[in-house]
Amino acid sequence: MISQHQKPLMSGFGAKTEPSEILENINLADKTVIITGGYSGIGLETTKAIKANGARVLIPAKRLDVATKELSGIIPREDIFEMDLADLSSVKSFTDSFNSANNTLDILINNAGIMACPETRVYKNWESQFAVNQIGHFVLTKELMNSMKNAKKSRLVSLSSSAHQISAIRWDDVHFNNAPYEKWAAYGQSKTASSLLAIEFDSQMKEFGGRGFSVHPGGILTPLQRHLANEEMVALGWKKEDGTLSDMAAKFFKSPSQGSSTTLWCATSSMLENMGGVFCENCDVAERKVNLDESMTRFFGVADWAVDSDDARKLWVETEKMIKNN
Repeated sequence: MISQHQKPLMSGFGAKTEPSEILENINLADKTVIITGGYSGIGLETTKAIKANGARVLIPAKRLDVATKELSGIIPREDIFEMDLADLSSVKSFTDSFNSANNTLDILINNAGIMACPETRVYKNWESQFAVNQIGHFVLTKELMNSMKNAKKSRLVSLSSSAHQISAIRWDDVHFNNAPYEKWAAYGQSKTASSLLAIEFDSQMKEFGGRGFSVHPGGILTPLQRHLANEEMVALGWKKEDGTLSDMAAKFFKSPSQGSSTTLWCATSSMLENMGGVFCENCDVAERKVNLDESMTRFFGVADWAVDSDDARKLWVETEKMIKNN
């Protein structure tokens, strides 16, 4: 089932809206916010914007030294914590620590992720992109849900991507145990999962005032592309051979700060007060995309498989099984 709300609201914002426009007249002084990957790329811009508007921001980080350096002067050192999404004991250690020290969590932003990386196996032979982008964030989210219930009104923002259109969930072979590994299919599947996580969170939490949103931040060049050689980005149409942006990318790609704006809109907008369980882009709810483009230049719209509530519930159950069985 697809939410009746999966259609644009005509928010008045757009692809190149800046954080200052989204957060104008919004006071976050009484809010506690957790942002994974909040020290790099659009995550860092998200942290800066939310912190500047008064919230307490906590950053769990795999690279603690890098996070401490990048966030110096932005948030206190005591609000930066070590956590590796590929290590579930690390995730549980962070959530236990947070829950013991804090009664409420107002906003959780699952921003961290890896993209199109070489085949890597983590934990019990899990494919790394699904493990980091989905399973790690699933455990983080689930362990923080009671604190979010206590907040009375809370929001989850889960960062997906237009790449979700590459692949639905590969129900029979999620971890590429039976088929050859394909990095883009693995990434696409993980970003479908990121969206479905928000859909099921919303279903379970709305009676407690919690709402969930998935976000395509837009085309942005950040450290997320670290596994892609320049020639591959040329083939994708993102760059020219000299390493500069292609004409297409120059027109459609966003700055990192603009890339954080849809996340900020989903986390704070009063337009979303009584709705959730939708996929958003360009600071608005996205349109459903009926005809999926075969190329990698698919930048807009959401495939039904990323917002289907039945699939969202099924993935929640299947992810729980993976964790329990391992």
